[in-house]
Amino acid sequence: LAAIEDMAGMSILCSDKTGTLTLNKMVIQEHTPTYVPGETQHTILLAAAMAAKWHEPPRDALDTLVLGSAKLDELHNVEQLDYMPFDPTVKRTEGTVRMPSGETFKTTKGAPHILCRLLSDHHLVERIEADVKDLGSRGIRCLAVAKTDKSGNWNMLGLLTFLDPPRPDTKDTIERANGFGVEVKMITGDHLLIAKETARVLGMGLDIRDSSALPSLEEGGAIPKDLKEKYGHFIRPANGFAQVFPEHKFLIVEALRQLGYKVGMTGDGVNDAPALKRADVGVAVQGATDAARAAADIVLTQPGLSTIVVGIVTARMIFARMKNFIMYRISATLQLLCFFFIAVFALQPQNYSRGDSHSEWPQFFRLPVILLMLITLLNDGTLISVGYDLVSPSNIPEKWNLRSIFVISCVLGGVACVSSLMLLWVLLDSWNPNGVFHGMGGTSGLEYGQITSCIYLKVSISDFLTLFSARTRSFFFTTKPSMILLCAGCLATAVSTALAVSWPHSDPDGVEVIGLARIEPKLMALWIWIYCVICWFVQDAAKVLALHLMTRFNIFNINNVREATPEESNSFNPMASS
Repeated sequence: LAAIEDMAGMSILCSDKTGTLTLNKMVIQEHTPTYVPGETQHTILLAAAMAAKWHEPPRDALDTLVLGSAKLDELHNVEQLDYMPFDPTVKRTEGTVRMPSGETFKTTKGAPHILCRLLSDHHLVERIEADVKDLGSRGIRCLAVAKTDKSGNWNMLGLLTFLDPPRPDTKDTIERANGFGVEVKMITGDHLLIAKETARVLGMGLDIRDSSALPSLEEGGAIPKDLKEKYGHFIRPANGFAQVFPEHKFLIVEALRQLGYKVGMTGDGVNDAPALKRADVGVAVQGATDAARAAADIVLTQPGLSTIVVGIVTARMIFARMKNFIMYRISATLQLLCFFFIAVFALQPQNYSRGDSHSEWPQFFRLPVILLMLITLLNDGTLISVGYDLVSPSNIPEKWNLRSIFVISCVLGGVACVSSLMLLWVLLDSWNPNGVFHGMGGTSGLEYGQITSCIYLKVSISDFLTLFSARTRSFFFTTKPSMILLCAGCLATAVSTALAVSWPHSDPDGVEVIGLARIEPKLMALWIWIYCVICWFVQDAAKVLALHLMTRFNIFNINNVREATPEESNSFNPMASS
């Protein structure tokens, strides 16, 4: 439940590239830059396979690419003496092998800039970097392969080139996320040029930065104390980061959280677990490791970002229903409490002329307990249907703004309360021949039991109509209610009307009650209904006006998508860097 609330308020989603934004289906290319005479794509693939467990199932997408492209039958007599698996901090794998001739050497495969650190020939490094830059500008990824010579020195054999195309729906998904006020930042360990080309294709923006200026954890794994102040201005405007290490992901998430944003993070590996745990919404993508699943708040069973956007929409709809529930509950409670509190002291029945009525009117106005119980019971029954209502998800991240919720609830409850007090005054004053409303709508000379039934009907109908106003941020007719909610509201109003019309002449708790259809004027229930509908329109218009004023002047920071200082929040535009 906490993850649903955080997902509804998420304003930044940090997404991994491989497998989330892309298909994670590597397609090897014919072009293979080589740096040792006699090497070909075939021999480089064999060397890359020796840096993997070629006699076991592939462990990741790169192993799948290499082992699926190399002719593994040629390695039948090759013995692997040692193997170093992939480590996100090292970013390469290494194998020690013995050939049938007895020759022993090491092979490694990994990111080009990582393997270049093993070389001593600076001119060769510059040549490799130039090739990587040229390939990266065209969106082609590289896997560097190297081996040791007899002296134990590393020699770069060449670059295996491949494509990892974006998912067909990723661009539209990112645009849809931006439309809901969620900025998607790409965080990847791939080369900067590859990240920029992917971001360009997906329309994510070109401000992709490398990890050289990112912070690192302090001694003992502590978070830098000046993370927000020193690095916040660098991290916040970027569209993504490339060539990052696991600790960078953790600190990027932490910096954005310190800036006041609700941050989501996707990941699939053990190295992603700290960032997933730190994020407000940790999302383990399809095929994630057990460690990532344990650290995440949400586990996806389908690939890609589209599932996350569906989750955002669903979470915001749930959040909207919770707000509607709270708003209606507060407004309905305020109407009842304030109405009876004021009526007891300000509108005392015994102070009004009763003509030749045969019974004495009581000193204080009150409803019998059974009528109050009926109001509460029907209200609660109708309130349950809010959980099945049709709502429109907000276009900006949701957050709890209790002050604005309370103000809108007070407006809704206040209008209903005032209209009930006005009606009570008109009904009590019905015997006054000089009254303003004397004779209008059959309000002349009502019995006290009729007044009791009228107020019961008015309070009941106002409560049920308030529900339809509380469920929308605009006019009540702009969003269609669900059939369950509509049926529940109609049933509750029908029951309340039937009870008010047909209640037998009785004195429960010493309060006279007469059904409105039992004595003249028998159309009194119709006039109460007309009055309630008119007041409902006024109530709904007051709600829209109050929301308009709060939105226009950003009262209670109602427009802000993060919990930060007002001066910071007012300058934020969720679409600025998309």
